Amino acid sequence: MTAPVFEEIDPVSDCDCLGCVRWRRLASRPPSARPGGRPAARGAVVMAAAASAVLGAVPAAAALTAQPPRHTTSQIPQTLQTPQLAARPGAPGADGGPATPQGSAAPLHGPGNTPARPQARTPATTRTAIINRAKLWVGAQVPYSTTAFWSDGYRQDCSGYLSMAWGLLSNEWTGSLAQFGVKITKEELQPGDMLLFHNAADPQNGSHVVLFGGWTDYTRTAYTGYEQTPPHTRRQSTPYAYWNNAAKYVPYRYKGVTAGSAGAEPAVTAVPFPGASRFGPGANNTYVTQLGEMLVARGGGSYYSTGPGPVWGEADRRATQAFQQAQGWTGAAADGLPGPRTWELLVTGKGKDITSGSAGPGGVPAFPGKRYFRAGADNPHVTQLGRQLVKKGFGSFYATGPGPRWSEADRRAVEAFQRARGWRGSAADGYPGPDTWRRLFG
Repeated sequence: MTAPVFEEIDPVSDCDCLGCVRWRRLASRPPSARPGGRPAARGAVVMAAAASAVLGAVPAAAALTAQPPRHTTSQIPQTLQTPQLAARPGAPGADGGPATPQGSAAPLHGPGNTPARPQARTPATTRTAIINRAKLWVGAQVPYSTTAFWSDGYRQDCSGYLSMAWGLLSNEWTGSLAQFGVKITKEELQPGDMLLFHNAADPQNGSHVVLFGGWTDYTRTAYTGYEQTPPHTRRQSTPYAYWNNAAKYVPYRYKGVTAGSAGAEPAVTAVPFPGASRFGPGANNTYVTQLGEMLVARGGGSYYSTGPGPVWGEADRRATQAFQQAQGWTGAAADGLPGPRTWELLVTGKGKDITSGSAGPGGVPAFPGKRYFRAGADNPHVTQLGRQLVKKGFGSFYATGPGPRWSEADRRAVEAFQRARGWRGSAADGYPGPDTWRRLFG
């Protein structure tokens, strides 16, 4: 099972920059109070110029000129003539949600608003490239529109944004995006995958797509979502699977993702190895945080109960050791302390990723994490645990199995094993931790 990826986020639903403040003021006025005959278009241009001037993402002139030539009504497909609706809720606890107008499948727009010629159906890309493309629109604060096309040729709605992030050579819509991906499970989600809700009965009502940027913490109840939504592109913590219609969102993985990609946004730039003195007991610096973030991106998230931080801990040592062992290193080369070669492989994205079944010292498989052993858990690690308990003589608690679904039989068998070690109180609660796991498989 893929280990979760964590990412620190800065929610922006209540952004107080001048651009967003300006947008909220415009949105709160009645239509008659807005200047000009095209209030929605005028508001989008003012917002883009204001946000650009404040954030420095693009020059103010570029924000004004990035809009495409005007279209007559006869030139716009019927699905594009749906009026824009209010912004989707942007804060936890908001329920319900307005309809989301969107464009239909269309070619990219090249120079002079002419269709760009596609070169491949599903061009190859990496997860890092997907996230980096998504960040470009976040930085530029691209205004939401179902009829406008950004300077890169992609339509400025949710499906156009996903088409851009995946590097598709066409502007798709929520009804066609699924053909470019394969269905996956929640547990398999990695940065660069998408969460898609297509309302086939009424495509203009609720259909939406979000780019998955990584879990915000080990509970997997929220993730960093990249999406194109009024008033402009945003990146923020999002409850799984979405604010509304959560049960209807389906995870997909792009078919063109190349094998062996790192599977997460780059945590740090490729800086030289800072030196062995930066790591180990007593170390407290930003390089420890960077190391942890890179290890999480390479599959080491299960070693951290909370996100990586600047204080060196046992989680950092064990995750580093797991990465070293994944490269086939042993002995002093896999002591859990990063050296120049370990650092080089991490910052360049090379080498082999950590797997949950990687063997530790003495052939002990790496502890996958506490979240795999609790009420409702259903995964191969539970079966692996149960079989080892039976092997160690604690199988009398099982009427059948063991199996992949966590049960009271598993908890009682673990508790009996812990008590046999002489542990009492919270140390013998029936839920395996790293030490229980190591002693059970050792």
